[in-house]
Amino acid sequence: QVSLVESGGGLVQPGGSLRLSCAASGRLFSINDMGWYRQAPGKQRELVAISSSDGSTNYADSVKGRFTISRDKNTVSLQMSSLKPEDTAVYYCNAGIRETRWALNRHWGQGTQVVVSS
Repeated sequence: QVSLVESGGGLVQPGGSLRLSCAASGRLFSINDMGWYRQAPGKQRELVAISSSDGSTNYADSVKGRFTISRDKNTVSLQMSSLKPEDTAVYYCNAGIRETRWALNRHWGQGTQVVVSS
């Protein structure tokens, strides 16, 4: 059993900052990539940022220069700055996790709401 638990969402004014965190627990043989997706009302879920096992990171163009993803063992965080109303969405943690040497599965967190509004 593997679980991803997110924290850190909330309401923030435009231009403000928030930090999201996600902790993986359970049967963790190894973790490949960990990242963040978001889904705004009426829109498809989209990749925000991802941290690969080799240390490389990738960001959606819309958040480059404003968001920073970081990873420490089984935890991934997303520091969000200069937030805009269009960043409003439910943010989901996602990870590629091996529960055994042979089984690689993708796991999702439950989601955390971020609202950017004055």
